[in-house]
Amino acid sequence: MPALGRPSGGMTMDRLKIGISACFFHPDPGRKAAPSKTLQFIEQSTAHWVMSQGALAFMVPSPSGETARGDITVADYVRALDGLVLHGGADVWPGSYGEQPLRPEWAGDRVRDAYEIALVRAFSAAGKPVFGICRGLQLINVAHGGTLYQDISTQKPGARVHRDADAYDLNFHQVDILPGTRLAGLLGGAGRHKINSVHHQGIKDLAPGFAVEALSPDDGVVEAIRHTGGAWVSAVQWHPEFHRAELGVVDDSPLLQDFLEAAQAARCA
Repeated sequence: MPALGRPSGGMTMDRLKIGISACFFHPDPGRKAAPSKTLQFIEQSTAHWVMSQGALAFMVPSPSGETARGDITVADYVRALDGLVLHGGADVWPGSYGEQPLRPEWAGDRVRDAYEIALVRAFSAAGKPVFGICRGLQLINVAHGGTLYQDISTQKPGARVHRDADAYDLNFHQVDILPGTRLAGLLGGAGRHKINSVHHQGIKDLAPGFAVEALSPDDGVVEAIRHTGGAWVSAVQWHPEFHRAELGVVDDSPLLQDFLEAAQAARCA
């Protein structure tokens, strides 16, 4: 059988089309590549993860900015695509959840926040699924009225190390998948699983209308959430696109399959 998102006849027109939100490099005179320009990009690993089950991956560029031209809007991308993945990157701007940055380096990216919040709301309103990875989980929580720890180690004393700059995606710890959740059903039942951890911010106050699906057993940091209403919105704090079987980590392919099935259902609705 063809992989989910892949047509059986070899044509590409019927493949699921999944948007991936862009990361931003704002103008920086210290940068060698186009220091005066805003750069938008996606990580190769995220695109390849989406493509691994036959879906087509598309970066969704911000339609606004200092060089914006034409009349393309977020709504045009919502109509053209079947689902949205929010991937990792810069901190969320504390102003997005009503706080001031505790330190300058935690100021985040307010421009990217506004762009991604608009995407989340537009895809959800259209009945198309949204899946968040790392920053994506945090952004989804903020977009729906939740708040964040600006820095877990500062604001949650005794927490484990959730980000090791040297180890990066090879920093691992266990998570507890909560019983009775959809995530438990996808991953073969509730229990403890090994995941990577590349974040220093996390959920403080959970957004209304969401349920926690996984927690860090050492400190209670939220590791996965899911919307409990009509909109299909789910997110994990770890990076499934970095997981490889030889690392002994959880198999994340059911998470992608579940998301793509929701995208296929939305297309057929």
